[in-house]
Amino acid sequence: MVKSSFDRKVFPLKAPSEALPLRHIPAGGRKPDWLRVLSPLHPDVFALRSRLGQDGLHTVCEEARCPNIGECFRKGTATFMILGNLCTRACPFCDVEHGKPFPPDPREPLHLSAAVRRMNLRHVVVTSVDRDDLPDGGSSHFAAVVETLRQNVPSVRIELLVPDFRGCLPLAVETLSRALPDVLNHNIETVPRLYRKVRPGADYSHSLDLLSRFRRMHPGLPTKSGLMLGLGETDEEIASVLRDLRSAGCSMLTLGQYLPPSKTHLPVDRYVTPEAFSDWERFALREGFQQVSSGPLVRSSYHAEEHARELFSTHS
Repeated sequence: MVKSSFDRKVFPLKAPSEALPLRHIPAGGRKPDWLRVLSPLHPDVFALRSRLGQDGLHTVCEEARCPNIGECFRKGTATFMILGNLCTRACPFCDVEHGKPFPPDPREPLHLSAAVRRMNLRHVVVTSVDRDDLPDGGSSHFAAVVETLRQNVPSVRIELLVPDFRGCLPLAVETLSRALPDVLNHNIETVPRLYRKVRPGADYSHSLDLLSRFRRMHPGLPTKSGLMLGLGETDEEIASVLRDLRSAGCSMLTLGQYLPPSKTHLPVDRYVTPEAFSDWERFALREGFQQVSSGPLVRSSYHAEEHARELFSTHS
């Protein structure tokens, strides 16, 4: 098991109702100092944006206005977003545009593998918009991306951050099983009580089922999930979700602060302190997660290469 580097008091392993209080500061006014990020106005950032644009590739970093884009793009890393940049859903926490998407581009897997090879990536994260318009939810396109990467960049480790494949989960799981990634990620995002508000069109039990199906079918494949904190959830609800994820077989976890992309998105309820995130990290490790990344600016694919390397090194 990966050990936490912190030595402060951990959460006791008791019922969720007995978890320690979640330390936070109310939303409103200026953001706390710990949420400062590197500016995206940097030549390296513009250069990477230009190169990806020439290939017709999208990144969730840009489309979702990720606060870490300045840091990641300067390092030459990005999370690729396939199947276009128009989502069939309109989740009020997300800034990805929604509408009627175009048909999948059959050349996209080849263009993406060329970009990965050119960027000399050792670990690539591939995600997508929701494609409820496709009979398989876009799973065959994911499989094509994995197959093309395996052929053209055999040394790269592949992490898929998949949607929930609403209405076609059995077919999607079967399709993805023909071209398995190294890590399968699906974000649970929030607690069940807030699903209707945060993830309209999604279902908490369905997302857990996706993760548990993959784990049962491919027990050697690490599964990963993540939550946004600061949307109005309680500490008891967070603890309950973490235990649900462990029951579903998740071995990797990300916890980060929700930040609204604009004033028209869901407002932040509170800012969770770095100390509280550290406590949640220790709690998750004690619950059995093997790799945990917990902090205000943590996102699902933030430092994904380092976290995967840490996990795989413990099993080598």
